Amino acid sequence: MIDISDRSAIDISGKSIAVLGIGRSGTAAAKLGKELGAEMFISDINDSDKIQHSLSELKEYGIEGEAGNHSDRIQESDLIVVSPGIPKTSEVIREAEQSGVPIVGEIEFASWFTDVAIAAVTGSNGKTTTVHLLHEMCSTDSMTSTLAGNIGFPFAEAVKNDLNAPTENRVYVLEISSFQMEFTNHFHPHVSIFLNISPDHLDRHADMDEYISMKMKLASNQGSGDFIVYNMDDAILSDIFSTATAAAIPFTLGPDGKIFGVNETKIFDEEHATLIDLDQIALPGRHNLANQLAAASAAHLLGVDHNHISRVMETFAGVEHRLEKVMDINGVTFINDSKATNVDAVNVALESLSTPTILILGGIDKGGDFTTLPHTHNHIQEVIAFGQARNQIQTAIEDAVRFTSVDNLMDAVSVSSEHAENGWTVLLSPGCSSFDQFNNFEERGRTFKKAVAALVDSE
Repeated sequence: MIDISDRSAIDISGKSIAVLGIGRSGTAAAKLGKELGAEMFISDINDSDKIQHSLSELKEYGIEGEAGNHSDRIQESDLIVVSPGIPKTSEVIREAEQSGVPIVGEIEFASWFTDVAIAAVTGSNGKTTTVHLLHEMCSTDSMTSTLAGNIGFPFAEAVKNDLNAPTENRVYVLEISSFQMEFTNHFHPHVSIFLNISPDHLDRHADMDEYISMKMKLASNQGSGDFIVYNMDDAILSDIFSTATAAAIPFTLGPDGKIFGVNETKIFDEEHATLIDLDQIALPGRHNLANQLAAASAAHLLGVDHNHISRVMETFAGVEHRLEKVMDINGVTFINDSKATNVDAVNVALESLSTPTILILGGIDKGGDFTTLPHTHNHIQEVIAFGQARNQIQTAIEDAVRFTSVDNLMDAVSVSSEHAENGWTVLLSPGCSSFDQFNNFEERGRTFKKAVAALVDSE
């Protein structure tokens, strides 16, 4: 076994390490461990052409593996590294816990091998937008930012790259999900950013308390020289850091933020100097203003000049799959919000619209409450549901709004184009995870955009 109680004394050279999950993060962790001299073995309970292709690539890298089962070799390891897609309730995890094999996540594992400053962003919604904003703000002449984590570029890969080509004045900007916090011991961001907390992933976590607990682990190792940036407008976050050792830095959509305040016309700093006029900000929406304030506060704490922060605010127009305008067809606007994987994110998307809207929901339900959507947003003209959760969605809302159930997303786009009228919006904001029909929300969003493009070709 590897003693992981003291981060500074951890040595994996020559040790046997098993990685669970042959996805992006698992593959990156295996390669990082191999680079550092460990004997790496990777395993996935599933089997597919994609997994077999990854196994072939890893074999060329000198890493052995298996697919379709977890063999006894897992439990014979000195350490197990878990990909975030594998729940802590899985049989292989329970067996390892019983046998005493130490278990860590990919984020934790990678963090052992770098002393670069980390700015880590978590929250139920807005993470991807905020990390992209912060990454741009931290990309300056004197600072190099690397964006990694839950966005699809594994932290372990970023750390491995820096082992071979280190860069001075680097900062890691990480998007962190609750899954990635399940197996952490020493993970220690210099700046943690908490955007909001609302029901999410309740299909994975036992209850809301457990979900919040996983989120709060992000700040658990921070000390007096570190910072916690948090949304004081969020009911759960407003006083949760009152006893924190790290400096707690609130942001708000009002005038009382610690670093930046907001009034009717501008964002201003501690000296009441204007950071930026609100009408100069490229990214629309009140929810995005909160994301801007979170990123700006973190960038300030990392030493970024206010002029550079404001320039990013003026030019940053958003990220793919998050309220992304696809095109207008015959007066109908199609918007790709595939990143909205919970009901609260759907509410945020709908709040940004005022036009009559056809809402496309569906995928694998994560424990969200769909019943309030039609009552809260009276501009919803119809809901079209697809995928595994469509019957559950139908039960929740069919009496409140026109409802259509279809098998897949392509059919949903086709039906929406037939029902939408001039001046309407068709919004893909699924409120569910994508894994019933897609590998990830990105593939779902690209499929939506292809289906919309096909509408033009068919005319």
